[in-house]
Amino acid sequence: MKRRIIHIDEEKCNGCGLCAAACHEGAIGMIDGKARLLREDYCDGLGDCLPACPTGAIRFEEREASAYDHAAVMAAKAQNAAPQPCGCPGSGARSIRREAAPADSAVPRTASALSQWPVQIKLAPVNAPYFQGARLLIAADCTAYAYGAFHEDFIRGRVTLIGCPKLDEGDYAEKLTAILRENDIQSVTVARMEVPCCGGIENAVKRALQQSGKFIPWRVAVISTDGRILSD
Repeated sequence: MKRRIIHIDEEKCNGCGLCAAACHEGAIGMIDGKARLLREDYCDGLGDCLPACPTGAIRFEEREASAYDHAAVMAAKAQNAAPQPCGCPGSGARSIRREAAPADSAVPRTASALSQWPVQIKLAPVNAPYFQGARLLIAADCTAYAYGAFHEDFIRGRVTLIGCPKLDEGDYAEKLTAILRENDIQSVTVARMEVPCCGGIENAVKRALQQSGKFIPWRVAVISTDGRILSD
């Protein structure tokens, strides 16, 4: 049948996951850091997800699609009796078990390796002396809390910019494009968490590199919620 159904533009999607949270039917999910229409028959065509999208990546279209199946939606809700909060798997509460250190042990203190301020992407200037010849670190802000040696292994020797693609409004790509285009950046390291919504910061950097018109070496480090480097 031909009916009204949502269409998600992958190029505009920043992976924030807000649309998945707004979809009460569970039609939208996060795959590889992007929002996807998981099941046509779960989409009722009412569009609760549209105003939740900060980048305008979702619109209606008229096309051939499976009919909305209310019974299937209710059955899926019953099966998932304990849904993840906010529609994002990365926001689920969990405890991280660690071995307790002996009471008399000395905890080593590491000096900060931060070389500049501000660090928030939204607050950072487009042009600054410290960007010239810099190795740039663009990090999801949770990474520094999850990975214990973050200053030593990631911040040291780099200019650091941080943000949260789920909670910050808008997209970073335009600002990052300007920084890459107008400064002599030598390399880019992206540090992100393993959770799907964190893919937004990786996608923004990828678009910024493409739009800058420059060839800049870059790599992505993915950190688990229990503080391990999963890939680098």
